[in-house]
Formats: sequence, C-alpha cells, structure tokens
Amino acid sequence: MSKKKNYTLGVLTSGGDAPGMNACVRAIARTAFGESINIVGVMNGYEGLINGEFKRWKNARDVGGILRRGGTVLQAQRSERFREKNGQREAIRNMNEEGIDGLITIGGDGTLNGAHAIAKQGVKVVGIPASIDNDIWGTDMAIGVDTALNTITESVDKLRDTASSHTRAFLVETMGRNNGYLAVQAGIACGAEIVLCPEFPTTVENVAEIIEDAYRRGKNHAIIIVAEGATIRSTELAEQLDALDIGFKTRVTILGHIQRGGSPTAFDRLLAARLGIRAVQVLLEGQSDVMVGLRGRDITLAPLKDVVSNTRPVNLEFYNMVRNLAQ
Repeated sequence: MSKKKNYTLGVLTSGGDAPGMNACVRAIARTAFGESINIVGVMNGYEGLINGEFKRWKNARDVGGILRRGGTVLQAQRSERFREKNGQREAIRNMNEEGIDGLITIGGDGTLNGAHAIAKQGVKVVGIPASIDNDIWGTDMAIGVDTALNTITESVDKLRDTASSHTRAFLVETMGRNNGYLAVQAGIACGAEIVLCPEFPTTVENVAEIIEDAYRRGKNHAIIIVAEGATIRSTELAEQLDALDIGFKTRVTILGHIQRGGSPTAFDRLLAARLGIRAVQVLLEGQSDVMVGLRGRDITLAPLKDVVSNTRPVNLEFYNMVRNLAQ
C-alpha cells in the first residue's frame, strides 16, 4: 500500500443503522492513523455531506470505546436532497473545501447508490455493505446481519417459553420490507413452523393448514415468522387464523427496531474490521467506485455499478428448510 502525503480520508454512515457500524468506523480511523493520513468523520450521512458537517479526529483515542456500541457515532439519516444533482454537487464542493481526497461510505443499497453517483462525477469512493436485510449484491454478509439474527433468535426463544406454557401460536414480525432474508434465516434458527416473506407468497388457508396440523400432532406451541413486507400482515393474519379455529390461539409480537440495536456480535466486529481496513487500502491503492465485500472467507471487490444494479435474492433452499425441519 502506498502512503500519500497529506492525504485526507472521509467516512460516513448512511441510511438505517446496523450493529457493527461503529466497529467499522473505528477500524477505518485507526488504519488511517497507522498510515499517517488524516481522517474526517462526516456527521449525518449524505445530508451532513451537503451541510458540511465534518469532524476531524486527531488520534486513535478519538475513536476509543466505540467498538462494542450499537448504532453509529456519526449518526445516520436518509437524504432526499442527495438524490438530486444539485445536492450531490454541493456535497462534492464541501468535500473539496475540506480537502477530502477519498470517501468511504458505510450503509445499504441507498448508501451504495449514492456512492456510485458521486464516483461517476470524479469522487474517489469505496462502499462498505451494512444492512441487516443482507440484500446487497456482491457480498455474502453485510455488517449487522449476524447481530440482528441473534437478537431475533433470542427474542423468539423467550416467546417460545410463553407459547408452550399457554398453548399459543406466536406470530413474530421481523424487519424485511422488500427482502425476507432475516425471516427465513430466523425461521431455521428458531424452529418455526412456517415463514412468510415477500419472495414466496402464501395464503391464509395454507398457513392455517400447517399450524392446525402441528396442533393435531401434539405440539404445544407454534412459531410463525412474518417479514414485514409479506403479502399478509401479521395482525391481519392473526385475526383470520383465530376465526378459522386452528387449535391454537394466536398472539402477535412485532420486534421492530430492536433488531437494529445492541452490541455487535464477534462476527460483526470481525467483519467490520476486515472491511474497514480493506476499504482504506483500496483507496490508497488508487481504486474507486467499488464495494468491499465478503465472498467465502475472502474480502473481495465488486464494481459499484454492478452492486447497485442487482439484488441478493433469498435462497429457496433455505426457505424449504423451514418446512422440512418443522416436524
């Protein structure tokens, strides 16, 4: 890796927060200090880039104590203004005035789209995937996914205790407006009877048949995982199942934003560190308009134009595993 005299690196987090973002920011900052280059944190994502909200870190201690923290110390929000050419132009102007030579963006598909947009205008930028939905093409895992799945699993394990005690069917709604990855993986990890997600539509009658069959086989509880973007909403499904008299009485738990929070798991901390370090190296090597990601055991690069043009679909094999294991 070649060092650049007086090189200044910027980093921002954008969109929805994900556990491990702080671990990634820390890795980026400390790698920069190790290379004797300047590091600037951009507050409030792309909106902060437009407003010129910059925070210069002087040494490694400035990012101390954030490794285990959820959320993001840089704050994250979505920016409608950045979608427009005028907003992007203002952001680039502020970067130039601040002397930022390269930018690392941490976030989901919207964040990576923004990175690609300014890369096409000459900005040196590298993206890092951080999204609990794990729907980003070009990486096997995004930062935050493992922590979110552990949060869901822990929550469902606790709900199962109550469900077993009172012979209930619990409908647990997970995040996943357009992607059912969390719901499907949680369904396997938690031993759910069925998963409902946007990619694989089903009917109330089919759900009722599966849950009633579980009741007839002597099960004293049932777990139904519902992605928020499923064609049947969890509250509506519960009402219809109760009306069909499936044996179990139903209860609904919406996990909501609890899935985004919490201290990142060891896996997410390690992934965040590896991606953060590699992102700095990629910029110092002169590369741009790419995303660093995990493929197998290796950290790899994918062109941002390919990343933002594709989505990572839910694996049908995993979806079928839920039913095959629910005996």
